[in-house]
Amino acid sequence: MSLTRELQKTLTLILAGGQGERLKPLTSTRAKPAVPFGGAYRIIDFTLSNCIHSGLRRIYVLTQYKALSLEEHIRFGWNFLPRRLEQFIGVRPPHHQGGKWYVGTADAIYQNLDTLREDRARHVLILSGDHIYRMDYGRMLREHLRNHAVLTIGAVKIPQEESRRFGVFECDRDGRIHHFVEKPEQGPEIPGEPGWCHASMGIYLFSMDELIRRLKADAADPESSHDFGRDIIPSMIEEVPVYAHRFRGLRNRECPYWRDVGTLDAYFEANMDLIRPQPQFNLYDRNWPIYTLWHNDPPAKTVLAAGGAHEPRVLDSFLSPGTIVSGARVERSILSPRVVVAEAAEVEDSILMSGVEVGRGARLRRAIVDKWIQIPDGFEIGYDAVADARRFHRTESGIVVVPPHCDIAALLQREKDAAAEAVCEQGGG
Repeated sequence: MSLTRELQKTLTLILAGGQGERLKPLTSTRAKPAVPFGGAYRIIDFTLSNCIHSGLRRIYVLTQYKALSLEEHIRFGWNFLPRRLEQFIGVRPPHHQGGKWYVGTADAIYQNLDTLREDRARHVLILSGDHIYRMDYGRMLREHLRNHAVLTIGAVKIPQEESRRFGVFECDRDGRIHHFVEKPEQGPEIPGEPGWCHASMGIYLFSMDELIRRLKADAADPESSHDFGRDIIPSMIEEVPVYAHRFRGLRNRECPYWRDVGTLDAYFEANMDLIRPQPQFNLYDRNWPIYTLWHNDPPAKTVLAAGGAHEPRVLDSFLSPGTIVSGARVERSILSPRVVVAEAAEVEDSILMSGVEVGRGARLRRAIVDKWIQIPDGFEIGYDAVADARRFHRTESGIVVVPPHCDIAALLQREKDAAAEAVCEQGGG
């Protein structure tokens, strides 16, 4: 068996149409896989980079919800494979069969049956476009072939108390799955490992013929929710060999790095993981770089403020290309491309997306600021919980999210006008 040849016969479909409800307001104008991450990247870049490093060269990204920025990112940043060699990364929006959007993960693939038939692949790898991890899918394909499986599912260890967020399954020593349940209150423990479960990573490797047969049967079932985890996988387990591929990362770690950044808190913590002195996920791994769309920005720089009254101070932070820190203090923060932090400003434990401008003397703490937002001089975020909750979105853990297109200066003017009107009304009474 030639693994390289089998990879060439594999079609990859990346599900990237999710609304990301729990990530709002970051997903109010973009799909979840298009949300910026780690300063210079988008979430989907990690899955796509895994594909390229694994030797997969026939890839479709299935889009749906507010897909414009995602589609432009793919078109301008990932359009480098030679189509003449039947290599490509393409975008597939919904076909609207019967006038409907995708209604489940299985339905998303079913609406692309024409692609499956035309491609004549031997294997189909289905991935999620909204997780952060490094994985060699070639190892999974090798196991899939060795086990003579018709479906192999990527499996990661999770604490038992997190079962309700995942599809959880039981498998024997050889990895064959005997029981699968979607988002149970408490999943079955791994034998000999109390408190831990095997959870689905949302990675499915099918034999082409079996996938087409199962999708047709599922589409014809009026009682189905048309979801792999709820409908297709449970029915397959009793009939055909379904195996788990235990994810161990590139260095065969027992607990490799894999993050589902599906909530604002999880998104914030995963970003903060990156800037620790010894991060679990190292963006500087030259053997497995993360690719993205690079803009022609100049190098980042730190400069003294005018007159030298304030020296710049940057600790444990990312400064992306085009960033300028001018006599400001930045600690444990991620500054995306073209961010400007002005004199005497303070930024702590925060994520500033592209083009954010922080005014003189402004202070930010535990904040996520969306693209191109202007923070007025002297303005504070993260220091007054009541004011933050009134103006922006604030999580229970205290993370403040400034949403897209937020005009803070106009917001402050409205507050000032409302206060003046209230004084007038009191005086008039």
